[in-house]
Amino acid sequence: MSTDEGRSASTESDPETDSAESAAGAQGEVPHKNARQDVIAVDENDEEQGLVNRLEAHTGDGIRHRAFTCLVFDGDGRILLAQRAPNKRLWDTHWDGTVASHPVEGQSQKDATKQRLEEELGITPDQYSDLRVTDKFEYKRYYENAGLEWEVCAVLKVTLDDTTLDPDEEEIAGMLWVDYDHLHDHPSWYRQLRLCPWFEIAMRRDFA
Repeated sequence: MSTDEGRSASTESDPETDSAESAAGAQGEVPHKNARQDVIAVDENDEEQGLVNRLEAHTGDGIRHRAFTCLVFDGDGRILLAQRAPNKRLWDTHWDGTVASHPVEGQSQKDATKQRLEEELGITPDQYSDLRVTDKFEYKRYYENAGLEWEVCAVLKVTLDDTTLDPDEEEIAGMLWVDYDHLHDHPSWYRQLRLCPWFEIAMRRDFA
């Protein structure tokens, strides 16, 4: 879930982030703005193994790290699909259900989710009261030649009492309310949306 939030590192030189930026430069690429952020490395049981550079965690063979995805619903059982902005390095313009990212050091999955709901969609805590963790799974997926996700991903759900949205165009390119049951039962009818792999897994497990 390569969104643009994250823990900013010190402005002092750091060998790990310098090596990530140097690798990008050697390939003729402009260093990505996530190159100086960290994610939380974890084992298969989601036990913390320390901080790792975010860009390194998403390139090469990858490093398993902690993440979350939050499924946002309205009172009629529709899920909000959010299209990832075209400037995303991984899964750009794919549709997510609804936001996904990484908690920073010392941050709970719920607090990280609250932050991303507000930053990406303008959804504030007074618009809901039932944010809860419902599942957790590990997955690993590669995206073209750009990188990969290798995450232990918590799934959270929330139902909005107030569906007012104020999306950040740097994060969200489009939005679509969809009947959740219908989406699950007829995935081929929505194939043109190109769903994010972590959302497809979360939805499949939700109906299992």
